Amino acid sequence: MRFTLEGDANRYLITRYGPGWINVNEREFHQSLLVSPEKIIADWPPQSLADCTESHFAAIAVLEPEIVLLGTGTRQQFPHPRLLRPLISQGIGVETMDTAAACRTYNIVMLENRRVVAALMMIGA
Repeated sequence: MRFTLEGDANRYLITRYGPGWINVNEREFHQSLLVSPEKIIADWPPQSLADCTESHFAAIAVLEPEIVLLGTGTRQQFPHPRLLRPLISQGIGVETMDTAAACRTYNIVMLENRRVVAALMMIGA
């Protein structure tokens, strides 16, 4: 899917996505990543929800978002609450959804100038 949104060239906007890829500011990624308005972390280790550990979510907490949009791939899957402890203990909200929904929601929340991080796992082929 391709998006057409007016954005700030100094912030990261998800411009397109599809099976196995996500395009941020016209740069294509093929592995899980973290996206915030100011930063991309292209080497976020978990490639699926089953790979996630508490330390993966602790790495997100360091970015100090007010909300995390967790995109779990092709379909929505919920992580065990224990994994989210590093976020919840700091009062950081977490919304879990499929990755396509997380991409769309990220752009809206980011354009509202909120401190958001999208933690995105790839959509399967």
